[in-house]
Amino acid sequence: MFEKLKDVAARYEQINEKLMDPVVVSDNSQYKSLMKEHKNLTPIVEKYREYEKAEASFEEARELLDEGGLDKDFKEMVEEQLNTSRDEMERLGEELKILLLPKDPNDDKNVIIEIRGGAGGDEAALFAHSLFRMYSMYAENKRWKTEILSANETELGGFKEVSFSIEGEGAYSKLKFESGVHRVQRVPETETQGRIHTSTVTVAVLPEAEEVELEIAPGDLQIDTYRSSGAGGQHVNKTESAIRITHLPTGTVVECQDERSQHKNKEKAMKILRSRLYERMLEEQNAKIASERKLQVGTGDRSERIRTYNYPQGRLTDHRIGLTLYRLEAILNGDLDEVVDALRAYDQAEKLKSQGEE
Repeated sequence: MFEKLKDVAARYEQINEKLMDPVVVSDNSQYKSLMKEHKNLTPIVEKYREYEKAEASFEEARELLDEGGLDKDFKEMVEEQLNTSRDEMERLGEELKILLLPKDPNDDKNVIIEIRGGAGGDEAALFAHSLFRMYSMYAENKRWKTEILSANETELGGFKEVSFSIEGEGAYSKLKFESGVHRVQRVPETETQGRIHTSTVTVAVLPEAEEVELEIAPGDLQIDTYRSSGAGGQHVNKTESAIRITHLPTGTVVECQDERSQHKNKEKAMKILRSRLYERMLEEQNAKIASERKLQVGTGDRSERIRTYNYPQGRLTDHRIGLTLYRLEAILNGDLDEVVDALRAYDQAEKLKSQGEE
């Protein structure tokens, strides 16, 4: 590990020098690429320097104790320095192991989240709206930008399905473990007997694909226009501004009718299509390496039940990591950090364990 850290520190210094070179500064793409690498290496190098400082303090204390001849008070002080430095080295060493784990190349990307009501009809659609609100409020807390790309609303104010983008630093790294089936247990407002109903909603979190990563041939697309229609006659449009795009090689269909402009609907539909095809490409790549190493926190499969929201008990349970929290209202109001951090910590621990087994 320390050989690797020395290489990282040397590369970091090399980048620092290059970033001061006027030739590099004038080359926009090279400069941006180096700045990105610099940003990724900075936390590792800073932590490594802290480790070196603790190590120097440890060595100094050990040498003084080896030499002997210290008076009682000074010896106690040096022994305390030795123990403190050793503990610090252990703590920093563990943190460095995590920082050196292979980084998911999509972690810094923006995301597109698709939420669909599953079993449970209107109640599932209402809960889909609750989850949309939860992620939107979480994004707001992080000062991220949210934009609805496509929505199919119900008469009661729920969503049969909704697709929206979240733009912000590290959005995918924090939200990628949300893919799967979310189950809700609550008493619907329409329920006169007070019985608890169970409904399900599926969530898919897609890293937003940039055009350079995924080329889509125009000939592979079938684009249809139609008149948009909304719940209860809302947003009904006299012109054919709604867009349906079919990607012929894969059969992937995306519809968008949110905007009054056909051009904007097409733009949003292409954004969703690109991310769905990118996710499909990633799934194929992951399937190839799955035999070597399984994905860590669940499979990200939309059919896998990952979480239960129990309203009568005010309880959230994440079934993948056995996490149970009795603060459901706060979580549904966007206070997701505890859940997100627990999932990321579990994923890191699993990766460290599998690295140790190799």
